[in-house]
Amino acid sequence: MTTHDPIPARLAALKTATTPELKAQWRDLFDSEPPPFNRRYLESRLAYRIQELAYGGLKPETIRRLERMGEELDGGDRKKSRIRADMTPITGTRLIREWQDVEHVVTVTADGFEWQGRPYKSISAIARAITGTRWNGWVFFGLKSRRARA
Repeated sequence: MTTHDPIPARLAALKTATTPELKAQWRDLFDSEPPPFNRRYLESRLAYRIQELAYGGLKPETIRRLERMGEELDGGDRKKSRIRADMTPITGTRLIREWQDVEHVVTVTADGFEWQGRPYKSISAIARAITGTRWNGWVFFGLKSRRARA
């Protein structure tokens, strides 16, 4: 006896559902009001959620890996990125910081920073990797004082 998997049919039905129907499904599946985004966004998030509930979510090790990758990125704040770009030392500059009797050397690259042979988009991600705690990388490497930050 074969069992029929209803999930592919539910996913296909998203394409023909009306926007009010999609929003009703959102309320059922997320237990919250739908965001004011376009139909395509609603469809994709609903499709993911339907599959997540039926088949399970991401594995814990995948979530951890994604979190680590996210920490290496700038965080997506375009305004802060532009400000930092104006303040970034010129390519090739070496930033040196001693932490717990270990000297750490970071090289400024054209598209970010490099530490221990690995590229980083955020200097704060490097400071966190070195210290194990959240730091403002500009403060950690002495490019900005704590007082100037406030």
